[in-house]
Amino acid sequence: MRLNDCDPSFKHEIARQPGGEGIKTCFACAACTARCPVGSLKPEYDPRRLLRLAILGRREEVLSSPLIWLCCSCQNCSEVCPQDVRCTDVLTAIKNLAAAAGYAPPSGQAMARQLAAHGRLLEVGEFENDKRAELGLPPVSEQPGDYQALLGLKPEAPRPAGEGA
Repeated sequence: MRLNDCDPSFKHEIARQPGGEGIKTCFACAACTARCPVGSLKPEYDPRRLLRLAILGRREEVLSSPLIWLCCSCQNCSEVCPQDVRCTDVLTAIKNLAAAAGYAPPSGQAMARQLAAHGRLLEVGEFENDKRAELGLPPVSEQPGDYQALLGLKPEAPRPAGEGA
């Protein structure tokens, strides 16, 4: 790690976010890590390390990390913190900064791809529309144009009902 790679104002930026003020009182004691259910299932997830990197100003490393999205907001870490840092709130503030900087969680990226392709999270194809017809329901057509516009993509023409990808 090089000193030039650090942004000393990053912790202050986090502290200005709702819930992020606890970052300034965290001294990375690791009490949060001991009770983390995600960390027990996924050893590379360590909330103490993420908070420590944020305090050190490792902005890009923290915001681009897929690990920040794994916090399940169980509050176990907050219950044992000797400094009363609400780690889940601080991680939420970091997630908000990451989202504003253009880093989306993997699940959000998958949802964006589905919305861009189909205009809904689940593809409705010929099979589903045949079942809908048997029940007397109208067919569902894919209209991804609105979502493509929101995602900054060039809108495609809507597909007729029943025409699968």
